[in-house]
Amino acid sequence: MKSKTSFPSQEGAAPPSRCPDNTAFKQQRLPAWKPQLTIASVLSSFFLTGAFCLTVGVCLVLSANSVREIQIDYSDKCSDCSKLRENSSNWNKECHCSVNFTLEEDILGDIFMYYGLQNFYQNHRRYVMSRSDAQLLGRNVNIQRSYCAPFSTYKNGTPMAPCGAIANSMFNDTIDLFYNSNSSVIQVPLLKTGNSWWTDKNVKFRNPESYNLSSAFAGTARPPYWQKPVYLLDEKDERNNGYVNDDFIIWMRVSAFATFRNLYRRVRRIQHFAEGLPAGDYTFRISYNFPVTKFKGRKHVILSTVVWSGGSNPFLGIAYLVSGTAATLTGFVITGIHLKLRKKKTYFQKQ
Repeated sequence: MKSKTSFPSQEGAAPPSRCPDNTAFKQQRLPAWKPQLTIASVLSSFFLTGAFCLTVGVCLVLSANSVREIQIDYSDKCSDCSKLRENSSNWNKECHCSVNFTLEEDILGDIFMYYGLQNFYQNHRRYVMSRSDAQLLGRNVNIQRSYCAPFSTYKNGTPMAPCGAIANSMFNDTIDLFYNSNSSVIQVPLLKTGNSWWTDKNVKFRNPESYNLSSAFAGTARPPYWQKPVYLLDEKDERNNGYVNDDFIIWMRVSAFATFRNLYRRVRRIQHFAEGLPAGDYTFRISYNFPVTKFKGRKHVILSTVVWSGGSNPFLGIAYLVSGTAATLTGFVITGIHLKLRKKKTYFQKQ
């Protein structure tokens, strides 16, 4: 009688191996380089890093200190207009004020005008999200499904263009600069365009396609706090209107801090101002529209030059100086510890 050969069933078969393949990469047999840290290499790296950071820091600080800057707070000097603007029923009433100042020396080179706000928080999450990027690209979208509420539509259903809290709170003071010469008052020519980033102007913001802007924004209404519709932001330059208006684009890039400044204008270097701003008496004439009293804010206007490292902010230079100082001190501490241990080792060897 023949015996039956038994085979293991599939259920009892051994599971497939989960070990990595026997390759140089998966078995970690590739050639590698491991730095051999010696006291000479460690100390040289600390001292070289410290010298580099200190050199760069000194250059950045000296560069920032060479910036010429004039900052004027006009919150109190325009107090009458501020009181008028606190009453929302006076939104259609114009109010103007003037601020005089004197330049003791010429400011040469390219000069930039900024407006500054203090105690205005743009970093609140709901405020930052209160916009419709699809609408700002000129698309026909249903903004009721966006994060623009409550600044999306009016009670009668008319959509706002642009929608959202950021656009609704846009800074809308008008600031003009005048030079008081001996014989007359000369208005300083200022450039409204070319102040925003190229990517914003040409990629992130676009107007709806139509034969003219008024028809493109037909069926929409301005935000509640605006005095004119979006297609009339710059009545003198058709190319600087709508969503591609430079002032609007700059405002839509929110700040991370409560005190910030935004670029407003650039001095056009022609005629009397070909070299910059000459010394003398000047006047800011301001059409006051943006209220700040309710949130205890302040408003500034700043005239500033720029250098290769940027504006007058010394933070980056100070950061390099601190890093360089820390690296250098660490190098000296390691040197002291090394000399002390080597002295002990020599002493015990002699014993």
